[in-house]
Amino acid sequence: MRISEAATAEGGAVGSMRDGKLDQKFLLQGDDDSPNNYLLNVGLTGSGGWGTPRHRHNFDQIRYVLKGKYPASPHKIMDEGSVAYFPESVHYGPQDRPEGLEMMVIQFGGASGSGFLSTPRREAANEALKAKGEFKNGIFTWVDEKGQKHNKDGAIACYEEAMGKPMVLAEPRYDDVVMMNPDAYDWLGTETSGVSKKLVGNFTERNINIGFIKVDPGATFNTGTRDQIEVLFMSKGSITVDGKTYGEKTAIELLPSDKPVDIKANDESLFFSVTLPKF
Repeated sequence: MRISEAATAEGGAVGSMRDGKLDQKFLLQGDDDSPNNYLLNVGLTGSGGWGTPRHRHNFDQIRYVLKGKYPASPHKIMDEGSVAYFPESVHYGPQDRPEGLEMMVIQFGGASGSGFLSTPRREAANEALKAKGEFKNGIFTWVDEKGQKHNKDGAIACYEEAMGKPMVLAEPRYDDVVMMNPDAYDWLGTETSGVSKKLVGNFTERNINIGFIKVDPGATFNTGTRDQIEVLFMSKGSITVDGKTYGEKTAIELLPSDKPVDIKANDESLFFSVTLPKF
């Protein structure tokens, strides 16, 4: 089991592949060589906002809005507290994130097995590309040896620079982003007093689960066992694990090899839960 807090986690900003300022805290990262490699971060939009053109990825994303409203596309606005699943190969955007928007995002290799390019490799590619062309409005533009001008989405350009091959997008499993209103779901009790859960979504043949766990003050949640990687993000509350106390914006990684661990809630604690695809 790994635990990370936003207050002490490593941070960084998205490079020139996109316009504007987006500061991120990288709480948890997976195995770069695994098909379900992942990154869990908390992003805060800086002064002037941050934007992208309409685009798509060869990986999955799940977003959880912590503060403000997020315009995933002009016709899809996520309210504070809402959740959305962004499937691989599905277009979204253009984005125009307002200043002050805070959001937890987990990006991971989707059901197709295409994997997920880690942030260090992406940003290294971003820097390399700046010597070959220009990023503007989320698009990378360069001139080839024949003098012909080319445009490509900045994220795709970084992927192809890092991997040394064209990005291949799987056939989309969904026709759009799937948005969920957690407030419309009921809390269901568990066998443990003071612990309740709500499942808000299950996606693809790889059994990607999205839900919430609520632990009452003084109650103890036991992590149990699992056969898939599960990642928890505590959006509010205070917990104690093995004698150490953690506050809000704490992330916990639970691997199939991890033994059960007790998590005691000092205050009412709310966890956002994501189960990564099973390969």
